[in-house]
Amino acid sequence: MEERKKVLLICGAGMSSGIISKNAKKYAKKEDIKIDFEARSNSEVSPYLSSIDLLMIGPHYALELEKFKKMAEPYNVPVITIPRKTYAMMDGEAIVKIALENFNK
Repeated sequence: MEERKKVLLICGAGMSSGIISKNAKKYAKKEDIKIDFEARSNSEVSPYLSSIDLLMIGPHYALELEKFKKMAEPYNVPVITIPRKTYAMMDGEAIVKIALENFNK
């Protein structure tokens, strides 16, 4: 059986990423894609790194990408910035597709 992947989305307070996460979950379920999405604030990342497969950060944290990559490195968790347009549109389908592309690398 295929193992479910876990993706953590982060933003300032976890509000915007919460909406995007919900939209991504809906799309993944509809398409029977085995990815779990969770949203947190940027200050809550550390405890999740050992249990996720991908960290997606809001575009407004792009300048902190290296900081998050350093935090995630010991856990072999890739970190990517959510494209600004995807974030602004709260596009769950695009989030799922970006995650899948990353897993297939």
